[in-house]
Amino acid sequence: MTHEDYIARVTQYIKLPDDETKKHLETFKQITSYQSGLYDDDKSWQQLDAAVRESEAHRGVESGKKHRVFYMALPPSVFVPVAKGLKKNVYAQDGLTRLVVEKPFGHDTGSSNQLAKELGSLFKEDEIYRIDHYLGKEMVKNVMMVRFANIFFNQIWDRKYIDNVQITFKETIGTEGRGGYFDEFGIIRDVMQNHLLQVLSLIAMERPISTESEAIRDEKVKVLKCIPPIVLEDALLGQYVAANGKPGYLEDETLKNKESQTPTFAALVCWIQNERWEGVPFILKAGKALNDAKVEVRIQFRNVAGSLYKGSPRNELVLRVQPREAVYVKFNNKQPGLSYQTIQSDLDLTYDNRYSNLAIPDAYESLILDVLRADHSNFVRDDELEAAWKIFTPLLHTIDSKETKVPIKNYPYGTRGPAELDDFVRKYGYDRSDHCYDWPIQSVSSAPNKL
Repeated sequence: MTHEDYIARVTQYIKLPDDETKKHLETFKQITSYQSGLYDDDKSWQQLDAAVRESEAHRGVESGKKHRVFYMALPPSVFVPVAKGLKKNVYAQDGLTRLVVEKPFGHDTGSSNQLAKELGSLFKEDEIYRIDHYLGKEMVKNVMMVRFANIFFNQIWDRKYIDNVQITFKETIGTEGRGGYFDEFGIIRDVMQNHLLQVLSLIAMERPISTESEAIRDEKVKVLKCIPPIVLEDALLGQYVAANGKPGYLEDETLKNKESQTPTFAALVCWIQNERWEGVPFILKAGKALNDAKVEVRIQFRNVAGSLYKGSPRNELVLRVQPREAVYVKFNNKQPGLSYQTIQSDLDLTYDNRYSNLAIPDAYESLILDVLRADHSNFVRDDELEAAWKIFTPLLHTIDSKETKVPIKNYPYGTRGPAELDDFVRKYGYDRSDHCYDWPIQSVSSAPNKL
């Protein structure tokens, strides 16, 4: 790859909304360079070290501030050889070293622990940044503020008031030519064990003693250790089939195993065995080739005890992660007009309606800045990773086993998922009573105005 090819590749998706941004891009092009080499060749790493030293000298970097950040977005099979090459040949001698590692962090507890052990023998834990880009999303970073900066939420955040919690990830596209890669992991490893579980830990953890990174990560680890392994009885698995002019998962040309039982959809229930959450189901749902593209957290509260208004829907707090970041509370209101009927409405904070001149940075942009600041708050610690894998590994081994015939429900491309989904979430207490509710705008013209 030539330098020009490299520049074209790394800049092709950069958005240029104005002339000022275009100027910044041109400046960026002047300071970025490409160095080719082999993963397992010391000479290649030494050439990289020489190139970095030359850059430091050219830029006049002061002694003691020659910090180096290495970002490993690589196949897991070369994580350790690359880490060894970096440590032996390119490790910062006159500044700080930071190593960013992209998922997957193994494929089960054993492989994850082995990877952690090998990386840990080369780099200190405070030098390693295991990146999960969901922790850089605006609404995920907002969870702590919503919980701990608002007294009314803080006081009702437990099993006495909350009936169930759903964390949902939906994509409208299928594997689209990535079936060969996806089949090695499946939807649980790809999305749920990392992204959705990270969101769960922020929703469910206890209040940290401070906003320091280790205080936050300590509480996340504590709550994850309270979750027993997910059992098959608390799982609904699915795989999309051809519909609406779209091919099914097994028809993906890159998929070698045409009898694959890899789930492209999963609904799993986690139970947190502690005083705050005992008995409250946390329902994680994720799928490809669905009817909508969104990520959200839906916290449903219990029914009003001895309610004067029978049949009133339950209150819900919804955090919409994407698209159109929003926080809204669904509550019951008098139907406008002469009626005394109850109607469901909301208190709505949709970001692009509320805030002017809004520019929310990309999740990776936010997290890379955290790396430069040496802030670990939004990165996964080694013991946190181990606790997360322990929750999923037994179920994953059951699904992977050729001896176990795990039921996989088919669902048509472009639908909500398996037909059994509504009954599944209803079994865990979710009350879908929003037949007269629309977000964010609702018409009452067709609602009966009974006196």
